Amino acid sequence: MRAEIGAGKPTLDVLINIDVDDLARAIAFYEQAAGLRVSRRFGSFGVEMVGASSPVYLLVKPGGTKPSTAAGDLRRYSRHWTPVHLDFVVPDIEAAVNKAEIAGAIREDAIATHSWGRIAHMADPFGHGICFIQFLGRGYDEIADRPE
Repeated sequence: MRAEIGAGKPTLDVLINIDVDDLARAIAFYEQAAGLRVSRRFGSFGVEMVGASSPVYLLVKPGGTKPSTAAGDLRRYSRHWTPVHLDFVVPDIEAAVNKAEIAGAIREDAIATHSWGRIAHMADPFGHGICFIQFLGRGYDEIADRPE
């Protein structure tokens, strides 16, 4: 099941960029945990991975570096919190979580069930928050209000 996002044809492409400090390890993780595959390589700088609704770019950025000149924080690859994370929609959440754990993800909570579906909060090997979601019933439509 795929959640409907807005009405009509999309007008904007979204590219997902994930900073990592070990490209080979990141490729292996996202191949094994999410079923993505390398589409293009950008030398030792990064790769484009496909197999999701948007391409995922794994970009090599050393730990301890500033993400921008205005940033007050440094890149770190231990578990860190950010309000932006990836949700992978899967048909079988237990199988997806097991596969991700084998690939190196950390499960942070028990799988939770809501009226719209089930969710597993996890972290990838680089400290980025990721979730696996298995929709139930009508998915997010179980809780959605429609604009009038």
